[in-house]
Amino acid sequence: MQFSTQEILFAFGLTLFAGLATGIGSILAFFTKSTNKKFLAVSLGFSAGVMIYVSMVEIFFKAKNALILDHGEKIGYWITIAAFFGGILIIAIIDKLIPEAENPHEMKGVEAIPKDNDPNKKLIRMGLFTALAIAIHNFPEGMATFAAGLADPSIALPIAVAIAIHNIPEGIAVSVPIYFATGNKKKAFWLSFLSGLAEPAGAIIGFLILAPFMNNTVMGILFASVAGIMVFISLDELLPSAREHGEHHLSIYGLIAGMIIMAVSLVLFV
Repeated sequence: MQFSTQEILFAFGLTLFAGLATGIGSILAFFTKSTNKKFLAVSLGFSAGVMIYVSMVEIFFKAKNALILDHGEKIGYWITIAAFFGGILIIAIIDKLIPEAENPHEMKGVEAIPKDNDPNKKLIRMGLFTALAIAIHNFPEGMATFAAGLADPSIALPIAVAIAIHNIPEGIAVSVPIYFATGNKKKAFWLSFLSGLAEPAGAIIGFLILAPFMNNTVMGILFASVAGIMVFISLDELLPSAREHGEHHLSIYGLIAGMIIMAVSLVLFV
C-alpha cells in the first residue's frame, strides 16, 4: 500500500499541530489567573465525543475491511478485535507505569501553579520526569493522529483538533510541576512545548518502521490499535477530567455535541 508525498505531509502536519498544542497549555497557565472550568469541561467532553465516535464508527470498520481483504470475514474480524483491545492494553500499560504524581493525564488547572517557588533537586527531578511522562504518552497519540491522516483526510482534521484540545490541559499539567521545580517560566514553557514534539516523532518513527511492510494487514492492525488507543484516552482521561473540572452534565453535553458534529461531518464530507 503506497501513499503519496502529499498524503504523508498532510498527515504529519496534522500530527505536528496536535502535538504542539501542549505549548498553548503552558501559555494559558502563565497568563491566565483562573481556569474557565465550564468551558474546559465542555471542550474535553467534546474531544471525547469526537474521538469515541470516529474510532468506533469509522476507523474500526476501516481496519476490519482492510483485514478482511487479506484474511477473510471471520479471521479478519477477530484480528480487528484483537488489535483494538491490544491498542487499549498498550496505552493502559504506559499509563500504569508512570507514577500518578508525574502523570500528565492527572490534570491540573491554572490555580495549581504555586506562588512560592522552592527549587531543589527533588522537585527538578519531578519536573523532568513529568516532561518525560508526557513525551511517552504523546508518542502513541502521534501515531494515532498520523494513521488517521493516512486513513482518510476527511476524518483526520476533527481528530487532530480533538487531540489538540486535550493536549492543552496536558500542557498545563506538565508546565505546573516544572515551573514549581525551577521557578523559571521560560524553562517550563519550552520543556512542555518540546515534550509535545513526541507526537510528530512518534508519527515519523512509526511510519519509517512500518513503511517497508505496509499492506492491508499492517494498516488494518494499525488502524484498529489506533481506535483502541483513542477510546481508552477518551474514557480514562478526557471524560473523568471533564467531570472533575465542571458540572457532570456539561461534559456529557460536550460529548454528545462532539459525536453529532463528527457524524454530520462524515455525512457531508465522506
